Amino acid sequence: MSLLDRLRAQIAQDGPISVAEYVTRCLHDPRDGYYATRPALGEDGDFLTAPAVSQMFGELIGLWILETWTLMGRPAPVRLVEIGPGDGTLISDILRAARLLPEFLAAADLWLVEVSPPLRRVQAAKLANAPVTPRWADRLEAVPAGAPLLLVANEVLDCLPAHQFVRTLDGWAERVVGLDEHGNLAFGLKHLGPPPVGEAARKGRWGEQTNVGQLPPPSPLATPPPQGEDLEPGVVVESSPAQAALGSEIGHRVARDGGAALLIDYGRDAPGPGDTLQALKAHTKVSPLAQPGQADLTVWADFPAVLAAAAEAGATTGPILPQGAFLQGLGIDQRAQALAAARPDQADKLARQLDRLTGAAQMGQLFKAVCLSAPGLSPPLFEGP
Repeated sequence: MSLLDRLRAQIAQDGPISVAEYVTRCLHDPRDGYYATRPALGEDGDFLTAPAVSQMFGELIGLWILETWTLMGRPAPVRLVEIGPGDGTLISDILRAARLLPEFLAAADLWLVEVSPPLRRVQAAKLANAPVTPRWADRLEAVPAGAPLLLVANEVLDCLPAHQFVRTLDGWAERVVGLDEHGNLAFGLKHLGPPPVGEAARKGRWGEQTNVGQLPPPSPLATPPPQGEDLEPGVVVESSPAQAALGSEIGHRVARDGGAALLIDYGRDAPGPGDTLQALKAHTKVSPLAQPGQADLTVWADFPAVLAAAAEAGATTGPILPQGAFLQGLGIDQRAQALAAARPDQADKLARQLDRLTGAAQMGQLFKAVCLSAPGLSPPLFEGP
């Protein structure tokens, strides 16, 4: 049975599932999930990430890591960790920049947190001649403790599922995935308060049916935020316990063992409503319910929630920086000029890459960078107000 057939059978038997569960199944089903079956990235895949745009991205992050390690007192060993390394381009560029400081490479214990066997094989091939031999773990918890951490996670938060809640005339409802009258996957609403009556009992937002079955109550961590009580009917609010949990885990780790973590993603720098669930296939937006397991499903990173969870776990958190400002603070303009001077035939290409990474209409504003660090450590550009 295909993933679609298995989802239909599960929903027909047990009732609708939350959007968060649906996304988890589509991405991580061990047989037919997106990450188990589709290792292609970049131009040949479904989406393009910053490391694939230009080597400048990874090289500058590598320099940020070297400077942060120096501020830490150059501890050895130091765990160099990337969560979700994709095809290995980012960590490869980081290690190339790190050759400027051989002492760091000698101290670095490299770990890649990756659950996908196909992607692990791609990463191993990419790093076959790397100056540091990588090891793999399927979760951060499996990376050995007891040494300071320097961690990078680029476009990881957006891969973590979120619950979606819809404000209705009768209170909050959770958006769920059920079956329509033809047996096709369809969005619906499961009311969280008293059962609705009258017209509200028959229709939810956009005419979605609310009588698509019952779900267990959502986790307390996935309840709609209190500030949403005055929102207009039809407005969507997202809550991602998974993103907050990762922020908490990383925050606890750097608070206990020392070090810093750099998280880069597209998302919010302030709490707010909005339906950000999207599916990408061959660089084109498609319906999230079409062809489960064959498209990349994402939601925006909720940076305020991630930082709050990390701070509660004991980490120091700095400002939320737009990616453009972060890279410019690291000297990307000067790096692009130097590369163009060395290769004038590549000047136009470099200018396009620079605009893609830093331009306000490209990745420069929507994408943001945050840092979680040990108390007393102020990594470059994240010194706070």
